[in-house]
Amino acid sequence: MIKRKEFIMKVTINSVHFKADQKLEDFITQKVEKLCAKHSDVINAEVSLKLDNTDTPENKIADIRLVLRGDDLYASKQSKTFEESIDTSIDALKKQLEKYKGKTIK
Repeated sequence: MIKRKEFIMKVTINSVHFKADQKLEDFITQKVEKLCAKHSDVINAEVSLKLDNTDTPENKIADIRLVLRGDDLYASKQSKTFEESIDTSIDALKKQLEKYKGKTIK
């Protein structure tokens, strides 16, 4: 029998100049934890939500920083909704994590 080491990752969500509702925070936490569950090098994640002061509808910005052992990965995306910004940031981080894994295996 193999015992898995339990790992609790901390997800910090900061919303700048507004209060994010619980539904959005749960969505973010679920997406980030799902991404990081496959990568044991991730220590914690920091998510920052901002509203850009423009008249365009694409004014929701999501910044995600993953703290790894020995390195950090970062993605920032801007969209019409925070959910869309989070999804595109997560996609960018998936690619970065694959490159990171490729470098650490060699």
